Amino acid sequence: MDSNVLAALMGVLAIVGVILLIWLVINIVSLWRIFTKAGEAGWKSIIPIYNSYVQYSITWNTKIFWVNIGLSIVSTIVSVIQNGNSSMILTLISTIISIASTVIFIIASHKLSKAFGHGVGFTVGLVLLNPIFMLILAFGSSEYEGIPD
Repeated sequence: MDSNVLAALMGVLAIVGVILLIWLVINIVSLWRIFTKAGEAGWKSIIPIYNSYVQYSITWNTKIFWVNIGLSIVSTIVSVIQNGNSSMILTLISTIISIASTVIFIIASHKLSKAFGHGVGFTVGLVLLNPIFMLILAFGSSEYEGIPD
């Protein structure tokens, strides 16, 4: 491999790494503030899977969190089985799981939006521009109103 290509590749990887680090910091800071607004300890935002569990507990239902975890596990198993296999049934199962996960994410975003007194427009922002709207939720004037109906 040419040294110029290798240098360019390393530069791109460095940029991607910095962007991912910034994304992670924004997510942790936003969740920390959102959790404290909801009466939870901010440190819970640092622990990877537990922070999602806490977010479901303040906005929706922890049973849905477990459903989402189950979907992730089944999705991983289907992906491993499907690797190298072009089964139509496995592709259909994978597609259904992806759609279900997306629907759960959108509903969870709406529940988070409603828990802080916002509506559908804010939900669209959370889905499409998540880091920005999480910062708005965290540092804006929004106050936690409890688990929505």
